[in-house]
Amino acid sequence: MTSKKLAFIGGSGIYNLDILNEVVEHDIISSFGQPSSKILEGKIGENSIFFLSRHGVGHRLSPSEINYRANIESLKQLGVTDIISLSAVGSLKEDLDPGTFVIVDQFIDRTINRKKSFFENGIVAHVPMAEPTNKTLRNLSKEILESLNIKHSLGGTYLAMEGPHFSSKAESLLYRSWNCDVIGMTNMPEAKLAREAEIRYASISMVTDFDSWSSEHEDVDLQMLLETMRKNIEKSKNFIENFSNKFFSKIDFSSDNTSAILNTSIVTKHENWNRETELKLSNILKRFKQENNVSSK
Repeated sequence: MTSKKLAFIGGSGIYNLDILNEVVEHDIISSFGQPSSKILEGKIGENSIFFLSRHGVGHRLSPSEINYRANIESLKQLGVTDIISLSAVGSLKEDLDPGTFVIVDQFIDRTINRKKSFFENGIVAHVPMAEPTNKTLRNLSKEILESLNIKHSLGGTYLAMEGPHFSSKAESLLYRSWNCDVIGMTNMPEAKLAREAEIRYASISMVTDFDSWSSEHEDVDLQMLLETMRKNIEKSKNFIENFSNKFFSKIDFSSDNTSAILNTSIVTKHENWNRETELKLSNILKRFKQENNVSSK
């Protein structure tokens, strides 16, 4: 059985983890270009975890500039099996006030300028996304947030917008009419790519503001957003520490098929694969090829 390896992707405000010990930096060369930052590996207690700063140290990358494929492929190279995404979001619901952590279980993707799949140029795969986040990771997240007395919501739909601008009021009201819960700019295509890479994924969305839908709340103000974000950072570090300690105990993923999802997703027969694409996807396809006795030509 493959041993579990846990990674956290930190969003706005979370650029480093000072709670890690024995830190090693991995400067990964990805088949898809440069990841957002070096990947940190360090210990929390007796367990090693990985950390990637999504926007880069110093917040250098806007949501549309992030190389999502390089980020996920780099984590795959390190053998990561599970990703917890931490993101700053706006709220589209009155009861999800700033400071609330939403454990996302669904997405609506409204991004338009991003590479969203590893599979192109001669190898086609259609990966199911009906359940884009892992139930076991969601339930463990709920358990940890409850133990830390952090206000949270189990379940919620994340509307992924292109950015970097915030929503107009008309857009915000439209997304509310779709019954979306939070709005952000970075979880898509990240969640889709994690699925293609056969990595289990969960999203913890930390509310910073009420977006622009309600006249009872101020329009999104960057300084207000940053202040709430700062308050969320310490909560997120406590969450990461406690989640990591619990994750490596007896957790059962046997009912989840993410780790072998490509078995039923790749539709191009091997004899028709583009060999350059096959080489580029060597890390993504490694398990599939080994277990299905597929040899490179």
